[in-house]
Amino acid sequence: MNPIIPPANTSKWFAPEQGALKPLADTQLFTRHPGNPLLSRENWPYPINSVFNAGAVKLADGDTLLLCRVEDRSGLSHLCVARSANGIDDWRIDSQPTLAANPRDYPEEIWGIEDPRITYVPELEQYAVAYTSFARGGPGVSLALTKDFRSFERFGVIMPPEDKDAALLPRRIEGRWALIHRPMTALGAHMWISYSPDLRHWGSHKVILEARRGGWWDANKIGLCSPAIETAKGWLMIYHGVRQTASGGIYRLGLALFDLERPDVCLQRGDSWVFGPETSYERGGDVKDVVFPCGQTVGTDGDTLYVYYGAADSSVALATASIRSILTWLDANSNPADSAL
Repeated sequence: MNPIIPPANTSKWFAPEQGALKPLADTQLFTRHPGNPLLSRENWPYPINSVFNAGAVKLADGDTLLLCRVEDRSGLSHLCVARSANGIDDWRIDSQPTLAANPRDYPEEIWGIEDPRITYVPELEQYAVAYTSFARGGPGVSLALTKDFRSFERFGVIMPPEDKDAALLPRRIEGRWALIHRPMTALGAHMWISYSPDLRHWGSHKVILEARRGGWWDANKIGLCSPAIETAKGWLMIYHGVRQTASGGIYRLGLALFDLERPDVCLQRGDSWVFGPETSYERGGDVKDVVFPCGQTVGTDGDTLYVYYGAADSSVALATASIRSILTWLDANSNPADSAL
């Protein structure tokens, strides 16, 4: 896949001095689809509690495929496929779970599997699905490969608890696979990158983006949302930040850009959040005040971004954006000196 090329006028990087004040650009980068929410439990062909946090991919036949997190009435989650010709309506949903927990062979899945992120890997001619497996030790990162979303080669846990919010980069970096993930450590809840020669053995772990401190919107914890997008300027990442308030946490989205050949190097990080819970289906649900994308597709124009997000842990919704506009916004609203405050 060729990287997305921004227009020439996004090449200048504006980085003010640390602590300098600058005008805040318009943050209306994402537009909600008027038909939201697109999927909810009423759409499901079997009894469930809720559907949310879906991985997304555009298939060769033109269909949009969502691999949805589905919470059943026991409280545990599995993954289920929904397909649509236009990515908006007339969803064809598998009549039973597509990928269910298998605690007999994978005891780390005893309490379900959650939050898939899909990366198509041209070298393997397969889709890599990184998902959260949940057990007594907490959440861990598991990996599976598939060609058709019907049969899966499971790798089991590749990052032990407590770890989640993971996605594979679509190509090797200096001969090694790279995984973005979010372990919980003594350092806090930050985004890390790890490398592997074979997708099974991982090392060279490094923090790439820290949760900020103090009163920032992303001061409590951060994590990758949908898989990184390769652009001519770098790996574009949508990440979530959580701010704790008197009434609970608020999950909002921010933007960052990383070097193409050194994805551990953050080039730009947005100062403010760009998308947060506002509507009734985002503010009220099983977990209130949450917007949480796990997947996106890119339009045939190479610019339009279709972001599928979980709303309040109760439904799947859609927002669109322009990759070029996002990169332009980052030019005007980032200050790398503030990235670890």
